[in-house]
Amino acid sequence: MTSADHLFALLGAGALAAAVVPRLVAGRPLSMPLVFLLCGIALQLLPVPLPDVDPVRDRALAEHLTEVCVIVSLMGAGLALNRPVGRLRWRATWRLLGITMPLSIAVVAVLAWWLLDWPVAAALLIAAVLAPTDPVLASEVRVGEPTDSEHDEDEVRFALTSEAGLNDGLAFPVVAAAVALAAAGTGPYGGRLGHWLLVDVGYKCVVGVLAGLLVGKMLGWLFFRAGRQAMRLSEHREGFVALAATFLAYGVTELLHGYGFLAVFITACRIRAAERSHGYHVVLHDFVEQIERLLTAVLLFLLGVYVAQGALAALTWQAAVVGLLLLFVVRPLTGWAAQFGAAAGPRERAVISFFGIRGIGSLFYLAYALGVETFHVPAGELWALVTFTVVVSVILHGVTASPVVSRLDRLRVLRVRTRRGGGREPSEDEVANERL
Repeated sequence: MTSADHLFALLGAGALAAAVVPRLVAGRPLSMPLVFLLCGIALQLLPVPLPDVDPVRDRALAEHLTEVCVIVSLMGAGLALNRPVGRLRWRATWRLLGITMPLSIAVVAVLAWWLLDWPVAAALLIAAVLAPTDPVLASEVRVGEPTDSEHDEDEVRFALTSEAGLNDGLAFPVVAAAVALAAAGTGPYGGRLGHWLLVDVGYKCVVGVLAGLLVGKMLGWLFFRAGRQAMRLSEHREGFVALAATFLAYGVTELLHGYGFLAVFITACRIRAAERSHGYHVVLHDFVEQIERLLTAVLLFLLGVYVAQGALAALTWQAAVVGLLLLFVVRPLTGWAAQFGAAAGPRERAVISFFGIRGIGSLFYLAYALGVETFHVPAGELWALVTFTVVVSVILHGVTASPVVSRLDRLRVLRVRTRRGGGREPSEDEVANERL
């Protein structure tokens, strides 16, 4: 282990880098998470004392670190979305959740069962663990800070951000199903199936949604409509209140045995809807984004150290094929299929389909599941497959996000200017609503 002095130096340098790196890589085929991942690998190869990273041994620590990062990113995503929730406005999101996610889980589970010869429970677990997407790891494909317009979010950024905000929570029932299957050897499965349907799918999802709505409504009133000025927190513009909202929504929901991830995202959306054009949303979002950036930098650095220390030693070629097929075949095809009839144009559908980024949520779900049940597959092999998939995704999507999304932005501007034939510069709303 490193000494306290080395740890303080690393933390200080890392925090400064988290502030500087995003600005240095802006507009380049590079992302901040990729930089920190590579730094972790490089420093481990140098004679620099670094922590011994082992999520198999330190499973509980890995679970809680990733858990905090996920809920903070969910709050940031919900606060950033300008578009009100609705059946038609969010149809791209509903299609990605209702078609792409279950199809991806089914196909990956079959691949893991067939190629790896794993038990059904382990195959379903790995499919559920790799289901959540994470645009935090490629900031170009997520929406920016809150604005007072409901129409300035292009379909690509909106779809990927809103999908990630909800599928982080909706993966929980499938993980619970894998846990139930793994436990079936110790007793009759019929009772577990009924419990899964009633509790893991029904009760916990309903509690997550209702708790998010209620906590969000209460906080929206407190922030913007409280009778006393001292209680109306939007008047004081303190950003750390976003963390209070995050932990309150998550903690209350988990105490009620609901899905806290769902509740946090829905709480953020409900706060956003309470007073959509208020500038306090920018204050809350900016604070959460800074915390999220620090946590992401730390976790990706540690992931790089873990890789350099031998995380992929247990990776077989079959497991690598499963991860590559998910990123290059399964997600693009299921994502494309889900977008027929959606508002996005052909180019936008292709980008939405390709950028199903895997990240911190996958690491959390694996750590969580391994603390609940044994899946009759060595934990090192499970971690190797998930780590490999996340690393490939960070590299692949981190390198391609900026040039691909920048090209889409330029094409939108060019289309609007060509159609209008000159005059004033097109507005952000006009550009965002141009379909490609």
